[in-house]
Amino acid sequence: MSERVKSTKNRPAGESPKDSAPKDAVKEAKASAALPDLGAGGMLRWAWTQLTSMRTALFLLLLLAVAAVPGSLFPQRPANPSVVTQYIKDNPDYGKILDSLQLYDVYSSAWFSAIYILLFVSLIGCVVPRAIAHYRAMRSEPPRTPKRLSRLPEYGTLVVPAEAGIPASDAIEDAAALLKKRGYRVEVRHDDGARPSLGAERGFLKEVGNLVFHTSLIGVLVSVAVGGLFGYSGQRILVEGDTFVNTLVGYDQFNPGTNFQSSQLQPYSIQLDKFQIKFDRESQGKFGQPIDFTADVTTKETPGAPAKKEVLKVNEPVTLGGTSIYLTGNGYAPVVTVRDGNGNVAMQGPVVAKLQGDNYYSSVVIKVPDAKPDQLGFAGFFLPTAFVTDEGISFSGDPELINPQLSLNSYYGDLGLDTGAPQNVFELDVKDLTPLNARNLDTKGITLAPGKTVTLPDGKGSISFDGVKRYVGVDIHHNPGQLSALIFALLAVAGLVISLYVNRRRVWVRTGSHEDGRTMVEYGLLARGEDHRLAGEAAAIRGLLQREWGLDADGPGTPSSISSPAGSAEPKKDR
Repeated sequence: MSERVKSTKNRPAGESPKDSAPKDAVKEAKASAALPDLGAGGMLRWAWTQLTSMRTALFLLLLLAVAAVPGSLFPQRPANPSVVTQYIKDNPDYGKILDSLQLYDVYSSAWFSAIYILLFVSLIGCVVPRAIAHYRAMRSEPPRTPKRLSRLPEYGTLVVPAEAGIPASDAIEDAAALLKKRGYRVEVRHDDGARPSLGAERGFLKEVGNLVFHTSLIGVLVSVAVGGLFGYSGQRILVEGDTFVNTLVGYDQFNPGTNFQSSQLQPYSIQLDKFQIKFDRESQGKFGQPIDFTADVTTKETPGAPAKKEVLKVNEPVTLGGTSIYLTGNGYAPVVTVRDGNGNVAMQGPVVAKLQGDNYYSSVVIKVPDAKPDQLGFAGFFLPTAFVTDEGISFSGDPELINPQLSLNSYYGDLGLDTGAPQNVFELDVKDLTPLNARNLDTKGITLAPGKTVTLPDGKGSISFDGVKRYVGVDIHHNPGQLSALIFALLAVAGLVISLYVNRRRVWVRTGSHEDGRTMVEYGLLARGEDHRLAGEAAAIRGLLQREWGLDADGPGTPSSISSPAGSAEPKKDR
């Protein structure tokens, strides 16, 4: 008696002994249940499922974009190794740490490549199963006709009068023909003991667009990878009359791809015949500014090919051997002759002047390591149209060659070129050199006009200003994956547009004969996903059926044929 009372007191209120027994049994079963061991194979299947999910693919795509950010924050070794070396020297506390993390080689680093490969595998794992499932869906029959079409989002009925003489079987065939003309895949069902009906589907291109979009993303990734592996780029300065041959030694700067081989270089050549600039001579606010650049060049696809005259302009590259050559810069190159202290010609030819200011004010650096008995160096500026202020300061008043002038300081000593250390050709380190000519010395600076010669102090030689030529800077790019990347990008846009504007729809139509000879027709539409144009499609189908059977738009069946969302009206009885 006491035990029964205790058990009753401990039982929750409202729970009978019959209710508690099954719950206790369930708890005991859960406690004693042995979960199966996942195992190595199960772990691999789980990992593959997670990797090939669309959520993972989107996350990896975002992670790839974030991983590319350090490439724009830190100097990259493939683009300019000397800048990276100087950056590490300037930041010794964390420069080497960043180097160990491969932040100077972001796009070829192990971690960036891992994200890239995982994204590639994830997209393939997403696309292939979806493509197989969609192929099966396209070959399968439309879904069976629902018993209650009135529950569909778009529903309506039509009544064909007995005078029309259209039985239910003919009406369903008429509806099938009309839906086929609208692009539906139709199946007519004449089931025994049931009213004739049909099921129709349209909009399979929506999923095709999705598959094309994702497949094109894979193609873009592959194309970018091919370009990074086997492509290359470089820069070269060409003075009028110079010829560039596509060899490694012909580049001023060269950036190869990861798997680049020198055998990939096509042996073409390009010669700069003449470079012309058109300056603005009419606008007051932009007077003297360049408005057009034209480079006349002679090209050869191969050493034995005939020469071809072409024009190189800004945004109008010349293509040779699968390589695009772009016009990117220009300037003046004074032609000088330097004789050393022994009277020999130590240097002769054009010197590229680097643009520094308005009206083509340019800096000039001349290094003469072959001069004897001492190496010579010159640093100064070039003015296309020289003017001198009352204070004796020279400036360029016009970009045209009206009054060209070359102003230089001269030095002698060890230029440091024999050590093998790389130097900037546009800079002269004068800390270990002895000045010969300078404005703050009694010898003053050197000022040269075309055709003039100045003798250097202490018998160190002389320098002559022979004339002026123009030069251009060209960028040379070879990307074997560029065309395919463009094609896949366009396909991705096309697939995205198709997936956005094509709607997946299903239509069902059921007909039946009334005892008074009328043919009763009901139809319903369902969209796969959101479709704001489904009501318009229902109205269009209704109009086609009315015209086919000669029904008045305000005739019989109009009140019951008004489309209504599922659940917003009372269910209609099956006729």
